[in-house]
Amino acid sequence: MGGVDKAIHVKLADDNAELEPLAVAKILQKIVDQVKPDVILTGKQAIDDDSCATPQMLASLLNWPQGTFISELETKDGSASLSRETDAGIQQLDIKLPAVISCDLRLNEPRYAKLPEIMKAKKKPMEVIEVASLGLDLAPRLEVVEVADPPTRAAGQKVATVEDLVNKLKNEAKVI
Repeated sequence: MGGVDKAIHVKLADDNAELEPLAVAKILQKIVDQVKPDVILTGKQAIDDDSCATPQMLASLLNWPQGTFISELETKDGSASLSRETDAGIQQLDIKLPAVISCDLRLNEPRYAKLPEIMKAKKKPMEVIEVASLGLDLAPRLEVVEVADPPTRAAGQKVATVEDLVNKLKNEAKVI
């Protein structure tokens, strides 16, 4: 890849506003409608609330195919070949473009930009769009009702023999 040609900064009315995944997906949908990219490449999950929902919501809003948690990506002739890790092993997928693709940390090794590259990037255009100009309803739809610590568990016990373990599992825990 050759880098970025331009950037878009969607500016919120309040820099401290917290957006839910659906609101972020709606904002991105509006930007995608303007830019018309072939691929939307996102991270796997948000760092602020760990929600892991925006890419899937965006794909649904756009009615585009999606590849989630990918660790390998190759594009060719209007399609993408993806690899993703599952509990059963590596799953291979082929999807048509345009598509939304969320990345696992194994997709790429981070590279650090050199000073000349940073200086070139500063010269690239950055479009600023006020979120209000998009005409979206970004009202929160989720309410945190309660956050509580999990119940404390009883301390573990050491047993001297296998027979003691079997006896405790049978008579105290009643799991066998």
